[in-house]
Order: sequence, then C-alpha cells, then structure tokens
Amino acid sequence: MMDLLQITNDPVLARRCDALPGMRLFVDLEIHGKAVRQAGRNSFITTHQIQDVGRVKAQLRRARLMVRVNPLHASTPAEIDAVIAQGADWVMLPMFQTPDELRTFSRIVSGRAPIVALLETAGALHTLDDWIGTPGLCEVFVGLNDLHLSLGCQFMFEPLAQGLLDSVAHRVSAHGLRFGFGGIARLGEGLLPGRDVLAEHLRLGSQAVILSRTFHRPDAPGAAVHTFEAEVASLRSAERVLRMRTPGQVDADRLRISALIGSVAASMALRTAESAA
Repeated sequence: MMDLLQITNDPVLARRCDALPGMRLFVDLEIHGKAVRQAGRNSFITTHQIQDVGRVKAQLRRARLMVRVNPLHASTPAEIDAVIAQGADWVMLPMFQTPDELRTFSRIVSGRAPIVALLETAGALHTLDDWIGTPGLCEVFVGLNDLHLSLGCQFMFEPLAQGLLDSVAHRVSAHGLRFGFGGIARLGEGLLPGRDVLAEHLRLGSQAVILSRTFHRPDAPGAAVHTFEAEVASLRSAERVLRMRTPGQVDADRLRISALIGSVAASMALRTAESAA
C-alpha cells in the first residue's frame, strides 16, 4: 500500500486522515522563492505556520507527520529545532541543487528525524549518485512541478515520459530507500488522469504520492456522496486492481501513457507559441 500524502494544517482533516490506513500528513512551511518560481500556475502556495506542526501532530495516532521546511538558509537550524520539538516524524528539504546542501541539512538534523530529499531541480537530478548516500536519508521524493520547470519542459509529467523517473527509481531502490513522486488527481480527472498516474507509480515501485486538491470539493454537486473518504477508497480499489496487471499489460499502459503525455506537452507548446506570436 502506497503512502497517500495529505497537505494540511487543519486538525479536523488530519484526524480524518489518521483514521484511514496508509496516510501521511504533510505540513508545508516552504515559502522562500516559491511564489516567484510558480507565478501564473495553479499551484499550492502554503500559509502553514510552525505552530501547525504541533496542532496536526496532536491529532495523529498512527499516521506519520512529514514537514517540508524552507530551502537551506541562515535560519534553517532554528527552523529544524522548532519543527522537531513540535513532533515532526520526517523532515523534507526542498529546492537543493548540490550534494553539499543536502549534507549540510543532514548535519543540522543530526539524526533527530529521518530526512526526505525533495528532488525538484536539474542540479539535484544530475548529482543524484553523489548525494543518495547522505546520512539520515530515508526517501527521495521527486517534485514534478518544479522539476519540469527546471528542465525546460512544458508539461509536469514530461520527465516521466522521458524515462527520467525510471532511472531515479532504480537508483533509489538500489540504495534501499523509499521513492515517490508528484501528485495525483481523482481517478478520471486531470490532463493525465489519476488512474494513469497511479499506474505509473505502481510500475516504478513508488511508495508515496501527494493527493491533489481535487479530493476536497465540499461545495461541488454530489459532494455528500463523493466524500474525501470515498475518493480515497476508490483510489485504494484502483491500486489493488492495477497491481494485478500482467507484465505485458504494464508495458502497454506505459506506452499509452507516454504517448498521452507527449500529446499534452505538444498541445501546450503550441498554445505557448501562439500566445507569443
């Protein structure tokens, strides 16, 4: 069963997530540079505060709590001290470019919590073999939103179609670490439908994915029926079915999904060119 990551600072939602198997709560403190990097995109910009770590942690009985801090900066030691004091189970470093940045982060954490490396820059991707042995590292999570921008791609899932995640997944697994990537929409929704995203996670041996905001639509028609819990149950059911595919079916899905990603990327590139003309 994959970890389903829910980004929230809402204690009520945290308690609902904790009642479900295989959930990981995610408090997101990253604000440095994010608004500039993702300007004009429908992406999540956090309003979470350090005190939210303790508020969410207090609701959890079995789910783990991961906290994404800011990229390495002068106040990183104080930030790490604060989130660990409030109960963070895992800490995530975003936007690092070099192995030295991750090693410095590891020294600051000093074994007090496992580390998750958020691979979302070209620099981190190209130096993976140099930092994958960093002490305390437990998981490599690929952030497709920023990575595709760093690589000059049009569509968030292009690195997947290009085989870059196959390489990362293989190298991470060879070091005995956990691997995850990106976000997932509801099963039939998204430019790349959630079911296809899930199929690729399972093909690559992924153990973690972030639930998108589409899982929460309190004012949408049918919301009383299609609750958060019901949508998670649908995702789990699809996960079980997709795990039963034959190797031939897995490869056929891979080729179809790669072609779909290429088609979406080409359409986006065309619209960009037309807008610039």
